[in-house]
Amino acid sequence: MLQMKKLFFVLILLANALLGKAQLQIGDMAPDIALPNTKDSIMKLSSLKGKVVLVDFWASWCAPCRGANPYILKIYKKHRANGFEVFAVSIDAKKDAWLKAIRQDKLTYTQVNENTGWYSKVAGLYFVDQLPTNFLLDQTGRIIAINIEGNELNDKLKSMLK
Repeated sequence: MLQMKKLFFVLILLANALLGKAQLQIGDMAPDIALPNTKDSIMKLSSLKGKVVLVDFWASWCAPCRGANPYILKIYKKHRANGFEVFAVSIDAKKDAWLKAIRQDKLTYTQVNENTGWYSKVAGLYFVDQLPTNFLLDQTGRIIAINIEGNELNDKLKSMLK
């Protein structure tokens, strides 16, 4: 009986260790993304290596996402000349709604979408379970921040893009 308890305890520890690593964490390399952009050309996240990249998961119907878009656009315009890019991944299921939101919000940075809604394989790969969610990547594609926004994002970019 004691052996069984020890085995059960070891299995619980092992399961917790594996489950804890399932989520992407700071220091992990970001999985590559290859999805169609607004013109149906495949855009790869890896094509932006050498730049600091904000991978931003959003949707046209997400009010907090739409509220964040003007700020992200402002940060993008401020820092893009110094090597900053935004790679926005929409989880919209309807392409028309996605394109309309891009036009309405006047978004000029990279936009991609697999048009599958919450069934998005890329959102699953990044363990996205709420919107908005973002990942800041360094020039090598390593995750250096998760869900960074506001002054914290601006300060981080200033220090990285000198």
